Amino acid sequence: MIEKIQEAAVYLQQQYSDKPNIGIVLGSGLGTFAKQIEVEKEIDYSQIPHFPISTVKGHQGKLIFGKLEGKQVVAMSGRFHTYEGYAADEVIFPIRVMKLLGVQYVLISNAAGAMNSRFNIGDIMFIKDHVSFFVPNPLIGKNVDALGPRFPDMSEPYSKQLLAKARAIADKQQITVREGVYISVTGPTFETKAEYNLLLACGGDAVGMSTVQECIAARHMGMEVFAMSVITDIGIMEVEKVITHEEVLEAANAAEPKLASIFRDLVAAI
Repeated sequence: MIEKIQEAAVYLQQQYSDKPNIGIVLGSGLGTFAKQIEVEKEIDYSQIPHFPISTVKGHQGKLIFGKLEGKQVVAMSGRFHTYEGYAADEVIFPIRVMKLLGVQYVLISNAAGAMNSRFNIGDIMFIKDHVSFFVPNPLIGKNVDALGPRFPDMSEPYSKQLLAKARAIADKQQITVREGVYISVTGPTFETKAEYNLLLACGGDAVGMSTVQECIAARHMGMEVFAMSVITDIGIMEVEKVITHEEVLEAANAAEPKLASIFRDLVAAI
């Protein structure tokens, strides 16, 4: 695996010589945030050795290099999920490649359904912790010592320092944000009412199909992580309502200006 990661990193370094310090992962419906970046190089995933290919609507499938608020960044416009048929080590492959490119900070976004009854559709939730038991741990198998320790500490999966900066930014911009625990599941089915109630009982505020494996991989390699969710549906509502991917994308698109504004100022503050 390490050879494949190195091969992908070498290819990208040949295409773009500057070293990005910040990596950004753009989730469902949030791909247009890339327009905020002063793009210097775009590379389709299909051109990168050993890179997976995004198959989900709302995920463009490009790695974007450039500047944001004067900082060198690399952004994933489209990510990978277990439900697409990818193994956990394939889902986190781009995060590992980012580390070899020089990334020290990873900013992640996603669309999520809420279990917390105080949340509303369109809310932004800063992730302060997560529950990973419902998806395969990406570090299962032989450990690659060059990437990180066999038993990485996860007592602070999401950087308290970055969270504090993000809170201050949201306050300054007068954007109301939530904070909570994110639970990752495999998908692709949306949750049943009973499953939402179980996840609520497990301490979750919101649930989605990404982010946790990426966070684990980043922390394994010593990178700092900040993540936030756009709440696209309320799973514990008593009313009968069918959730569709199109509605998830619509809600994510509507909230994107707020998310983009926070991301942009957070990059400036790093």
